Amino acid sequence: MRTLNLGILAHVDAGKTSLTERLLHAAGVLDEVGSVDAGSTLTDSLALERQRGITIKSAVASFQAHGVTVNLIDTPGHPDFVAEVERVLGVLDGAVLVLSAVEGVQARTRVLMRTLRRLRMPTLLFVNKIDRSGARTEPLLRDIAAKLTGSAVAMGAVRAPGTRGAHAVPYDVADSSFRARLAPVLAEQDDALLAAYVDDERALTPARLRAALVSQARGALVHPVFFGSALTGAGVEELAGGLAELLPAARGDADGPVSGTVFKVSRGPSGERIAHVRMFSGTVRVRDRLPLPSGREGRVTSVGVAEGGAVQPRGEVGAGRIGLLWGLGGVRVGDTLGAPRPRRAGDGGRHFAAPTLETVVVPLCEEDRGALHTALTQLAEQDPLIGLRWDEARGETRVSLYGEVQKEVLQATLADDFGVGAAFRESMTLHIERPAGSGAAQEVLHAQGNPFLATVGLRVDPAPVGSGVAFRLEVERGSLPYAFVRAVEETVRGTLRQGLYGWEVADCVVTLTRSGYLARQSHAHAVFDKSMSSTAGDFRNLTPLVLADALRRAGTRVCEPVHRFRLDLPAAAYGGVLPVLARLRAVPRSSVARGTAYRVEGDVPAASVTGLERELPGLTSGEGVLECVFDRYEPVRGTPPSRPGPALDPLDREGYLLQVARRVGGALSGRSPDPRDGGR
Repeated sequence: MRTLNLGILAHVDAGKTSLTERLLHAAGVLDEVGSVDAGSTLTDSLALERQRGITIKSAVASFQAHGVTVNLIDTPGHPDFVAEVERVLGVLDGAVLVLSAVEGVQARTRVLMRTLRRLRMPTLLFVNKIDRSGARTEPLLRDIAAKLTGSAVAMGAVRAPGTRGAHAVPYDVADSSFRARLAPVLAEQDDALLAAYVDDERALTPARLRAALVSQARGALVHPVFFGSALTGAGVEELAGGLAELLPAARGDADGPVSGTVFKVSRGPSGERIAHVRMFSGTVRVRDRLPLPSGREGRVTSVGVAEGGAVQPRGEVGAGRIGLLWGLGGVRVGDTLGAPRPRRAGDGGRHFAAPTLETVVVPLCEEDRGALHTALTQLAEQDPLIGLRWDEARGETRVSLYGEVQKEVLQATLADDFGVGAAFRESMTLHIERPAGSGAAQEVLHAQGNPFLATVGLRVDPAPVGSGVAFRLEVERGSLPYAFVRAVEETVRGTLRQGLYGWEVADCVVTLTRSGYLARQSHAHAVFDKSMSSTAGDFRNLTPLVLADALRRAGTRVCEPVHRFRLDLPAAAYGGVLPVLARLRAVPRSSVARGTAYRVEGDVPAASVTGLERELPGLTSGEGVLECVFDRYEPVRGTPPSRPGPALDPLDREGYLLQVARRVGGALSGRSPDPRDGGR
């Protein structure tokens, strides 16, 4: 039987979780349809999901539709939980993008559709809530063509929209009027069809057009549009038929080499780690040993697959399926099990921007400080984009966020799952630092002021925007033991997490220009004496001081995140919005009149987005639609913002050396000198 791994995506409140429930009910998986408002849906299992009526964690359910096994993944719609959508996109065969017939094309709908098109993900559109007062059909189709995709194909009409009796009437390809609308859309993607369309329309038989529709939909060239209501069930059967016919089945050789991707990590009742894996090739069985990216090996102790509304234990999971694997203790989200899978066109890694907010989490009770850190560490394993940072000396834990709703979710999760009460400080916008120029520094073994048995020279140079951090060697390879080189590189990357102003340093090249060490030695007839021999600890302790000096000489520029915005608003509100944009440091790049409305596009600092969202409804009588997408980092004008550096701060040389001395249990300067200088 064919398998389809399907994602349902939408702007929050468009009704995708209700659609999931309706599809499961129609397939016989559920006896009755759950309600988001009542908190009785199958896929919203978290208490906070039921309480707020939103999806927070992706959930998998399975059902049969027209001879196809559909593994359905319900993803969050709220932008604060984009990380959940991010990790799911790479394991899908196709998607359904849900729109509301009342609210229409919303800001996040555009972001999701652009991403799906960039990934060339076969996607069906489902216009939900046709039974709601104010539901639109033909005007909405025009909006879809203008704002989402010009290759949308309506698969039916709606009768009695906006009433309880609203229902969808599917088009028949044998109907000449439907063929007349379908042919030009398909002909744009197929030269042979275009020639037939121009020369002899009689050659465009119903069978030929239907085959072209299926082929182009599976190839993400056209996007069929279905209408219905998840509440009443109208149009859901037609959508289920579209899933089976118009979206491609999973591919993969069950007898081939094992290749799978971990898209979610959860924990069982006993705290055991459970890896949710999409298998692209091969078969994983109980007791199989799998190499992990960490370099370790994991042994599969149990396998489960989603069948119906529950996870069923099985002895194996093969290519094309989604499985739950127990026993892989070191596994993390994003890990590849076995051989890497071939990359899909348009799959360039991260699909959405990284978080641009940060907050400090503190325990409500001082005695829970250690438990809080442990709990957040486990949550960071499940969600790498949390960006956990721990300052032991200050006793502060910082986490990265997409929005304020995440604070409530983290707070509830810590209380419910770990029994830890926590509070959050005010969020701040995350900046970065980039080198303003080049700078070099060095500390030489046995030189005055260097208490470590190591020589380290480093140079910091700017790198192209978006290139990240690179580490290079100018010293002769083999002149320094690999363990020491690795210690320097790891410490460089760790130290760059906080630059001259306390922000992470990005887009730079750090080069090791000089090195030296004392070989392993001991006193006569004695064991190894680290007081006269270099260790990796010497390089780990010295490198931050050298890098801090090099950064000072290079200088850094603080850069703030900037979003690209698109704002649709009534023409009458245009004059009142422009001064607000200027006050919030938004820079309009273009402004186009569209009948009785305006579309303004431009740039806005991430720190101003929340303020703009807050003021927009009042300025536009609730008719303004704002879409913001992270675009880039730009240098801050004026006085750059800063945040406190680490407690062990190499920019404060005296304080740094004092703390290191305490850690190693004595004065560093008391180490035995040696006449040999290993500087190279």
